[in-house]
Amino acid sequence: MKRVDDFRLKFGQKEYVPIMVGGMGVDISTAELALEAARLGGIGHISDAMVNDVSDRRFDTSFVKDKTKQYKYNINNLDKSGVKFDLDVLADATRRHVGATMEAKKGGGLIFVNCMEKLTMNSPRETLQVRMASALDAGIDGITMSAGLHLGSFGLIADHPRFRDAKLGIIVSSVRALQLFLRKNARLNRLPDFVIVEGPLAGGHLGFGLDWAQYDLAIIIAEIIKYVKDEQLNIPVIAAGGIFTGSDAVSFLETGSAAVQVATRFTVANECGLPADVKQDYYRANEEDIEVNTISPTGYPMRMLKSSPAIGDGIRPGCESYGYLLDANGNCAYITSYNRELALHPDGKNISVMDKTCLCTQMRNFKVWTCGHYTYRLKDTTRRNADGSYQTLSAEHIFKDYQFSVDHQIALPV
Repeated sequence: MKRVDDFRLKFGQKEYVPIMVGGMGVDISTAELALEAARLGGIGHISDAMVNDVSDRRFDTSFVKDKTKQYKYNINNLDKSGVKFDLDVLADATRRHVGATMEAKKGGGLIFVNCMEKLTMNSPRETLQVRMASALDAGIDGITMSAGLHLGSFGLIADHPRFRDAKLGIIVSSVRALQLFLRKNARLNRLPDFVIVEGPLAGGHLGFGLDWAQYDLAIIIAEIIKYVKDEQLNIPVIAAGGIFTGSDAVSFLETGSAAVQVATRFTVANECGLPADVKQDYYRANEEDIEVNTISPTGYPMRMLKSSPAIGDGIRPGCESYGYLLDANGNCAYITSYNRELALHPDGKNISVMDKTCLCTQMRNFKVWTCGHYTYRLKDTTRRNADGSYQTLSAEHIFKDYQFSVDHQIALPV
C-alpha cells in the first residue's frame, strides 16, 4: 500500500515531498505555516492578500493608518474612485513580508506566494504588477496566480530578471481555463511551471457556480492531465480541493498528479493565523453548518461556515483603510448593496446587508470563516480536552500524517 512519501514532485532536477499547503489569505497561511512546509521538504504558501495590513501586524508599520488618514475626507463619500494605493508602499509591504519569510526559510522545500487577480485594488494592472515584481525582488521561490484567469499576468513581469528563474504557476478549475491561459501567453515562450487544479470541494472562492456539486475533481484533473500529455507539455499538474487524508492524496498521485495541495486540515494548526476561538468553531462544525454562498463582492461563490459573523453584517465600507476589491472605476458590489440598505435606513442604524459583505474589513477581522467542504471532519483528526475544547495540532503533525498515513487512517495527537 503506497504512501505519499513514495512519490516526489519534480521541478527540473530537484525533488520535493509532493505536498503543497495552500495560500489562505490575510495571513491565515502564515509565514510560520509556510516555513514548516518548506522545512519538511514540501511547498508552503504565504498570501499577499491585504499585505499592507499584514505588514502592520508583523512589522509594526503604519501603512493602513496612514492611508486612512490620507483619505479620511472621503469616508462618507459614495464615490471611492479617488481612493488609490501608493505603489511604493505596496512594494515596501510586499518586500517586508516576503523577504522576512525567505530569510527565515530552512530545509529543502519551497515557499510560494499566492496572488489573487480579483484583488483589483482600484488599479488592477498596476497593483498586480507591483505585488508580483516585489515578491520576486524579495526572493520568493515562486508565485501561484489565483482567483482569476490571469491571462495577462505573465506579461506584467516578463521583463523581470527572475521571470524565467522563479516558479510560476496558475490555479484553474477546467481544461478550458488552462487552454485559454496557454493560448494568451504563447508569445512569451514561457510555460507555467505548475498548474493547480482546484475542484469544487475547496475552501474560500470557487471556480464554479452554485452548481458546484455537479463537478468532480477526479474527472477534471484527468481531462487536464490528458490534455497536457497530448500536447506534450512538461507541466506538473497538482490536485486540490477535498483531499483530506494521505490515501486521498495517493489516489491522485497514482493517476498522474504530480502533487496535491491541501489546506483545510491546516486551518486548525498551531501555526495557522486564525484566532484560537475561531479554530474551535471549525472543529465544532457539522456538515450542515457549511454553505456555498454569493456574498463575496468578487462575483465568485464562496464556501464558509454559516455562522460567520460577516454574513448579514451592515458595516460601513472600509475602502479608505483597505479598498482591495475596488475595481478599476472605484466600484465594489458591497458598496452598492450597502448604499441600497442605507437609503432604506437613513439613520444608519440596524443596517443589515445580506447579499454581499465588506470582504476586506471582515477578512481582516477574521469574521469570514471560509472553509473546505470537509471541515466538519476536523473533529475526527484530534482529541477532545476535558473542558470540551479540541486539541490543536502542529503543522508538522498534519504534514507528516499526509506524508506517511495509509488506508485513510488519520494519526491522532499523543
